[in-house]
Amino acid sequence: MTKRFYYGGQAVIEGVMMRGQKNMVTVVRRPGGGLAIEAQPLAAIYTGWMRQTPLLRGIIVLIEALVLGMKTLLYSANVSLEEENEPVSGRLVWLMVVVALVLAVALFFIVPLLLTRLFNLESSLLFNLVDGVIRVVIFIAYLKVMTLLPDIKRVFAYHGAEHKTVNAYEAGVPLEVEVVRGYNTAHVRCGTSFLFVVLLISVIVFALVGLHSPWLMVLWRIVLIPVIAALGYEVIYFGGRHSHNGLVRAILAPGLWLQALTTREPNDSQLEVALAALERVVAADQLKETARPSS
Repeated sequence: MTKRFYYGGQAVIEGVMMRGQKNMVTVVRRPGGGLAIEAQPLAAIYTGWMRQTPLLRGIIVLIEALVLGMKTLLYSANVSLEEENEPVSGRLVWLMVVVALVLAVALFFIVPLLLTRLFNLESSLLFNLVDGVIRVVIFIAYLKVMTLLPDIKRVFAYHGAEHKTVNAYEAGVPLEVEVVRGYNTAHVRCGTSFLFVVLLISVIVFALVGLHSPWLMVLWRIVLIPVIAALGYEVIYFGGRHSHNGLVRAILAPGLWLQALTTREPNDSQLEVALAALERVVAADQLKETARPSS
């Protein structure tokens, strides 16, 4: 029996990227109203055995989200500015990924640590609980600030369109705007939920490490990010496959509630973009299966 593949994607500037089994498709609304479509095969690192191996796959997904996410964002920005023929340097993508990662670690891990140290707490558990609360508050405040930016609001609407489309596909209904429109903008496998789970798991992991000198605690927070990401992905992975279980949904509920900040109700034009991306990536997968020689 063939293992079911779960499609997912990412909102970009005026568009949506959908990831398939072996390729990804990005569809962006041009300034003139037409659609720009880019289909790319996925590198082996994103489809090979590591992507299927528990714990390792969480690290690969993190790399995938950073690298592919940055590439598709740059592509969508070029399309929206009608400069899509401008080549995107691989070095530029990696530089932006590194900068984004450094800023994220500083904002969500280092700053909470430094603020928590001001309380002079001697209990490792209490220290990391306060550290975790500050981390979550900063994360929610960051998302709240993002919702105030008009351009980001449109990206969040495409995020909602992506979720509605995937929800409809998984429900097995016709992929038509009139049908998809009625589905939820929240999805259990969303990156927002993943980040929230990562923040919660970090409290437990850092508590186990204990209290040390400031520089050593900073080092631990950087070194343990892949471990925390791996554990967080396994939680989301399990939740996505048991989303109809009441206990699982209760555990994942905070992440779903948080998606109210990162999604908006899309219009029909935005739904059309998300549908076009999903339909094309599914068609590409089906074409590959048809082309595979019979045994």
